[in-house]
Amino acid sequence: MTTALLTHADCLGHVTPDGHPERVARLEHILHALEALELKRVTAPLAADDDLLRIHPESYIRDIRVARPADGFAQIDGDTFLSSGSVDAAYRAAGAAVRAVDLVLSGEASNAFCAIRPPGHHAETETAMGFCLFGNAALAAKHALDHHGLNRVAVVDFDVHHGNGTQDLLWDEARALVITSQQMPLWPGSGRPEETGVYDTVLNIPLAPDSGGAEMRAAYETKAFPRLRAFRPELIIISAGFDAHQDDPLANLNWATDDFAWITAELCRIADEVCDGRIVSTLEGGYDLNALAQATRAHVEELIKAAR
Repeated sequence: MTTALLTHADCLGHVTPDGHPERVARLEHILHALEALELKRVTAPLAADDDLLRIHPESYIRDIRVARPADGFAQIDGDTFLSSGSVDAAYRAAGAAVRAVDLVLSGEASNAFCAIRPPGHHAETETAMGFCLFGNAALAAKHALDHHGLNRVAVVDFDVHHGNGTQDLLWDEARALVITSQQMPLWPGSGRPEETGVYDTVLNIPLAPDSGGAEMRAAYETKAFPRLRAFRPELIIISAGFDAHQDDPLANLNWATDDFAWITAELCRIADEVCDGRIVSTLEGGYDLNALAQATRAHVEELIKAAR
């Protein structure tokens, strides 16, 4: 079996203003870092509006399309921008998440990584924010549940910022367990332990500023992993943000590259136990280019090991 890599050149067409941390170079560095790896390379399709309607209302999807500028930039909020290529990029990112679920659940791949941008875990039901337009990880979960008929799906988000969008989109979804760790305090300010969802299917794990890999590993071993095993998902979706790295400029956690390899290997081990190794991972944050490339490669290498 193999690990699938889903991406598309359109994701490089999402251009942001000079100096913006979520920039084209992020994906360029990742793709270069993954060049030599043995992967099943798949062209990410455009998402269908019917897929997006699983998580966003038609009015929101229309507003995103209408806001696309012919040139220059359209500003959605303080740090979220659209260029002429952004909508196609967002549709490819969402399409990659959907297609990755199809590949893994059909057995065409053991697991999959979506090398995409813009990211998605801050996009709420009707609000684009935090560099994000569509909720890619939440869409993957809903596609697995509604289209493929799974009964239980888990989303694990280890980005340094709270996945408020994924939490919002799956807040009242009893079939989806959302586990998210994040530095606290930090933007967007959500992610408190008492935020547990309508059906107690949301687990937030705040991590203190300046803490590192040891604290993260302890939190996952005592809180996240037992909850994940008890839920017994039929598919695990990872929101793979790499901005908890000690070199990242936007936050204050001190994870090393080995910590990203560790958490990926542990999630693969649990997936082997409960869902035949089925994992779909989708790129979120990470803004130091070298750290991002190294941590992403370590993450994908663990997926490859698990697929063998």
